[in-house]
Amino acid sequence: MHSPTEADVCAEELRAALAAHGITLPSLGIDLPAFASHCPTRPLIALGNCNLLTAQALTAALLKGTA
Repeated sequence: MHSPTEADVCAEELRAALAAHGITLPSLGIDLPAFASHCPTRPLIALGNCNLLTAQALTAALLKGTA
């Protein structure tokens, strides 16, 4: 079972990786209802909503990483 701390670390690492590409997802965090479930073995990281420019930047960064 994953701990909230492990999920926090994962979310922060993702936030830092995105920031390295100039991308900020303000709603990025841990999905708290996932911890309230009867089987919280896989905590969810909520990416949240973003505007069109952020979505385009995220797409460009991902495509660059596959090239």
